[in-house]
Amino acid sequence: MNYFELFSLLPSYDVDTALLAERYRELQRAVHPDKFANASEQDKRLSVQRTAQINDGFQTLKNPIQRAEHLLALKGLELSHESTTLKDTQFLMQQMEWRESLEEIKHSDDPDSEIAELYDSFEQYGKQITAELKGLLLSELEADHLQAADQIRKLKFMAKLQDELTRVEDALLD
Repeated sequence: MNYFELFSLLPSYDVDTALLAERYRELQRAVHPDKFANASEQDKRLSVQRTAQINDGFQTLKNPIQRAEHLLALKGLELSHESTTLKDTQFLMQQMEWRESLEEIKHSDDPDSEIAELYDSFEQYGKQITAELKGLLLSELEADHLQAADQIRKLKFMAKLQDELTRVEDALLD
């Protein structure tokens, strides 16, 4: 299913999230199961299915990583259940540095500044990856789609690192 069509949006990495939310509410009102309380069992079932599709579409399009994966899926490259590893040695080295920095925070004299530095590093790197990804997603070339898939893998890793950093920060606050 093309969630961009469902929400009457142009397929793009950049989505107006306010418009997306507005269209989500409109679609939910139109197919909400309560409207079909006196309908046939088939119509009730269709309403529930349609509501689930709308919810899935909304969750997919509001999340930048999932949105990028969806754009690639629409171009014929499915990433959702893959286990491909990155071969970018520079990125792998950067990962190792970030992991070491995460471990060192627990033993640091100034964990707050190290946490802030890591957040800043993640943000800068994420912006760089996202800028490249946007251009690759506009392309119709399969080679660019494969490169976009690698950028998405990097963003997924960055999201996991961000979550780990948040957990470390929360543990220090407790």
